[in-house]
Amino acid sequence: MADIKEELNVKGEMLLKKVKDLISEGNIRRITIKDKDGKELVTFPLTVGVVGTVLAPVLAAVGAIAALVTDCTIAVERK
Repeated sequence: MADIKEELNVKGEMLLKKVKDLISEGNIRRITIKDKDGKELVTFPLTVGVVGTVLAPVLAAVGAIAALVTDCTIAVERK
């Protein structure tokens, strides 16, 4: 089965909430956050069994990025 890729455009203030929502779906393999020019800011893989304390540093980084960008794109790779 091939991976499904999609891109979502979000405003900076909605970035952290959207990433948390995607993680809670549970079928995400990788999330990449890009700035409005398409430059990759961060990529992180999600594996089965990843939970709270492991995600805390990732979510902190996403929060910091959200504070710095106005528009961004979330590239999502699903199973």
